[in-house]
Amino acid sequence: MEGQIVPTRSGRVKPAHLICGIPLWGLAGTLACGYLARLSYLHVQHGHYQWRHDGWTIVTYGVWVLLLAGLMIETRCWPERVFFGLVGLNFIVGFVMAVWANFSPRAGMQAREVACVVWALAAVVSLALVFRSGRASVREKSAR
Repeated sequence: MEGQIVPTRSGRVKPAHLICGIPLWGLAGTLACGYLARLSYLHVQHGHYQWRHDGWTIVTYGVWVLLLAGLMIETRCWPERVFFGLVGLNFIVGFVMAVWANFSPRAGMQAREVACVVWALAAVVSLALVFRSGRASVREKSAR
């Protein structure tokens, strides 16, 4: 035998960036969040504070919450984590309001207002991700 075999670390390396450096995803997030912010604003403007309370709506919100939690865990880029966190927060609000069938009109109004602001913030963060490069993080470089 010529040399000793050294075991290497075979664990999966988490990507540093999922959106940064890919303008299409940042633009898609900006457009989607901007649309949802406008929709939330229109709900508030027209006094529509109700949520659907059927099983499919609740399951859909729950799946989105789990998906966004996974995306937050998967990336090591803080701006992306902020984006996924804001979007996840909106889906958590939607989930709670879909499960909570007897909420007061005031609670519905406040939830819609919060959703409007958080969707708008998510749109701004997503727009910032369009212009952010996907260069490797310091941790990723040191791990190599």
